[in-house]
Amino acid sequence: MAKQVYLAVDLGAESGRIMAGLWNGRKLKLEEIHRFPNGAVALGETIRWDVLRLWAEIQNGLALAGKRFGPHVVSVGADTWGVDFVLLNQQEEILGQPYHYRDARTRGALERTFKKVPRAEIFAQSGLQFMELNSLYQLLAWQAHSPAILEAADTLLFMPDFLHWAMCGAKNAEFTIASTSQFLHPLKRNWSRPLLRQLGLPTHFLPKIVPPGTALGRLRPSLADRTGLRGVNVVAPPSHDTASAVAGVPTANTGKADWAYISSGTWSLMGVEVRKAALSARALELNMTNEGGVDGTYRLLKNIMGLWLVQQCKRSFDAAGRRHDYGQLADLAARARPFRSLVNLNDPRFLNPPDMPRAIQAFCKDTRQPVPRSVGELVRCAYESLALKYAEVLDSLEELTGESIEIIHIVGGGSQSAILNQFAADACQRPVVAGPVEATAMGNLLTQVRASGELDSLSEMREVVRASSPVQRYEPRPASARIDARERFQALRRQECF
Repeated sequence: MAKQVYLAVDLGAESGRIMAGLWNGRKLKLEEIHRFPNGAVALGETIRWDVLRLWAEIQNGLALAGKRFGPHVVSVGADTWGVDFVLLNQQEEILGQPYHYRDARTRGALERTFKKVPRAEIFAQSGLQFMELNSLYQLLAWQAHSPAILEAADTLLFMPDFLHWAMCGAKNAEFTIASTSQFLHPLKRNWSRPLLRQLGLPTHFLPKIVPPGTALGRLRPSLADRTGLRGVNVVAPPSHDTASAVAGVPTANTGKADWAYISSGTWSLMGVEVRKAALSARALELNMTNEGGVDGTYRLLKNIMGLWLVQQCKRSFDAAGRRHDYGQLADLAARARPFRSLVNLNDPRFLNPPDMPRAIQAFCKDTRQPVPRSVGELVRCAYESLALKYAEVLDSLEELTGESIEIIHIVGGGSQSAILNQFAADACQRPVVAGPVEATAMGNLLTQVRASGELDSLSEMREVVRASSPVQRYEPRPASARIDARERFQALRRQECF
């Protein structure tokens, strides 16, 4: 039996799970306790999150952990995707059914908002990349169609904060998840209330902001009884899943800017770890984002539409009876002709199309490229476009930091894609270190280990990651045709819409 056990509630856009971290004082061994599906739920003409079903699944997982590890469990903490939130009234009732970030109600929100407050001023008060799915525009959508709900709200809780409330009753906003909202000030590190007031939005429901590693309290007695986890603490990890993933990067260069990370999954979050937010006019022009990290750091990054294209292509292929697993899709892509067709990942038609292959084909037709027809051609188009986007973002990061990036760490589920890892190394002409797959869970759990006094620093956390997780290295191959492909890719770019 491990010396201590810590539990991570890790929710992604497609699935959720309860992970146990078994700590022996030197290494962290992970065990998956419970996994369950997640995804958008259609409701009328909207798409929502079924938070009550998710909470029921989490309780099932905690009960399984209680049976397996009982008194060895020290603490639990939750991480999720960013931007989405739950509203509670004074009686702690949920107001409305929480929206999914891909819901269409925020379409066109940027242009409407810039008429009230200039783009540069919003960036100065938030430091965040402009995307219609950000919490700021979701609040504006609530205000437009249901202002009475906002007035009745007593507390706004981002998804992991809501789960922490459900666990122990604490109503706080953890720093890293709050920083995805586009109304957290990047210098004051508190709510940008003047910005919200300029936009006519209420601010009375904004909770206290706490840093990652904060002890929030013990499990509710009723929950402890149901799960057998008596005396277990709730600790806020880096609650934005990307923040936890970056904390779980196995770099030995904490505090330096000579490495970049890609948290690879449905989205690809590519960036560097910096001490101060980058708020220059050039950062605004490049539409970069500054999100909170561990120990007061910022993650200067670009939010890129990642493996979503491949995932949605697979979904369409499966529905049409052309079933392939991801390994088979990669094999078909590897055999397809290189750089035949490319897409601009920022084109809004890829955000939530009913049929992703047709969306890719329509883009290629509109831009007078060969239209990909086969499964391999479509998937290769997605992979190569994503890798070329990485190269573009790499240039932006080096320009903004003034530092040369020597190596790229790819973590998360996408780090298992050997073809994309190699394409990334080739496109960026940098070595790629892939792994751990479970970087998010590692960052979450090791923050809890640190909060218990077992570790002293972020550097020590990453030492544990290196000791506990295998990685694979990919060396860049000669540039050759990629130079021409990159020029073609850059020519496809339009003004960014999100």
